[in-house]
Amino acid sequence: MNKRIIIEEQGEKAYSYLSKYINVGEGSVEVIKTTNKFNIRKIAHQKSSIVNLNKINDINKMNEFFKSVNEKLEGGGLFIGCVETKVERRKRIFKKYPIGIAQVYYLFDFIFKRVFSKLWITKWLYFFVTAGRNQVLSKAEALGRLAYCGFEIINEYEIDNLNYFVVKKVKTVESVKEPRFSILFKMSRVGKYGKLITVYKIRTMHPYAEYLQAYIYKLNNLQKGGKFKDDFRITTWGKVLRRFWIDEIPMIINIFKGQLKFVGVRPLSRQYLSLYTNELIEKRKDVKPGLVPPYYADMPESLEGIMESEMRYINAYKANPLLTDFKYFFKASSNIIIKKARSN
Repeated sequence: MNKRIIIEEQGEKAYSYLSKYINVGEGSVEVIKTTNKFNIRKIAHQKSSIVNLNKINDINKMNEFFKSVNEKLEGGGLFIGCVETKVERRKRIFKKYPIGIAQVYYLFDFIFKRVFSKLWITKWLYFFVTAGRNQVLSKAEALGRLAYCGFEIINEYEIDNLNYFVVKKVKTVESVKEPRFSILFKMSRVGKYGKLITVYKIRTMHPYAEYLQAYIYKLNNLQKGGKFKDDFRITTWGKVLRRFWIDEIPMIINIFKGQLKFVGVRPLSRQYLSLYTNELIEKRKDVKPGLVPPYYADMPESLEGIMESEMRYINAYKANPLLTDFKYFFKASSNIIIKKARSN
C-alpha cells in the first residue's frame, strides 16, 4: 500500500531513493502527506521511520512540526521528506516563463517570500497573505532547522527538482524557540582559559546554518587554509563580506570587552577546535584569541599547517608578547596588501 502511494505521489525515482533507507511495507513505517503537526501527533505509537510526502515549504510553523515528528520517532528513527530549495525554485521559474518575465517574477518572488518573511516589520504581512505556504527556503535553512530540532543529516539528494532528505533522530527537543535572524550575529567561541565567549560578526550564512557544522565537516574535506570546501551555507553577499573582512568588524566589540586582542589565534567553535591536537588545545588556553590570526603571516595551506603556525605564534608570544604581535601584524599586513591574501 505504502509503495503504491509513494509512486503515485512522488514517482519511481523517489520510491527507489527511499527504499535504500527504509522498508516501506513495515508496520513501523508511517507514510503521510501533511503540513499539519496535529496529523503527526495523532500517530498512535512511536515509529521507526516517518515519511512525509508534502514538501516542507508549505509548513507554517516548521520547527514545531519537526518537533512533533521527533516525538513520534523511536531513538535513532528516520524522518524522510523533501524541500524545494531556492536554487530549485529559480530553475522552475526560469523553465516555466520566458526569460524577461522570469527575471521580473523571480525578483518580486524573492523580495516578498524571502526578504519579507524574515523581517519582523513585514513578517506578519507575509504570513497573513500566504498562511506560510510555498515558502522560499535555502538548503542550509531547511537542513539547519532539522539539525536544530534534534536530527542528524544522513543524506540529501535532488530528484525531479525537489531535494529529498534522510535524517536520524539523535536527541529529543525541549524547546524550539526561533533563533533571531538579525544582521548582527552572535557566535559561541572558545576564549582564553578555555572559557566560552560570545563573538559578534555580521551574518554571512543562511538562517540555521550554524547547526550544520558537523554535517559540513562530514560532507567535505577541509580545503587550503582549513576552511570548509564548497560551503553552501554562505550567502552570495556573505562571500563578498568575508572576502574583505567586513563581517568581522563587529568583533571590535570583543576587543573593547577584553575578550580578544588585535593579533592572536582565531577564536574557534568547540566543533572546529576538536580537530586540533590536545597539546595545541591546552596551549591555546594560555593566550587570548585575536582579530588578525597568525594564518595571514604564515599563509599555511592545510589544517596541519595552521596548527603549526599557531604553535609557533603561541611559543613566540609567551617569550615576547609585544614584539611578537608587532612582527605578526606587519607580516600579515604585507601579505594582505601585496599578496592579496583574503578571508574565505
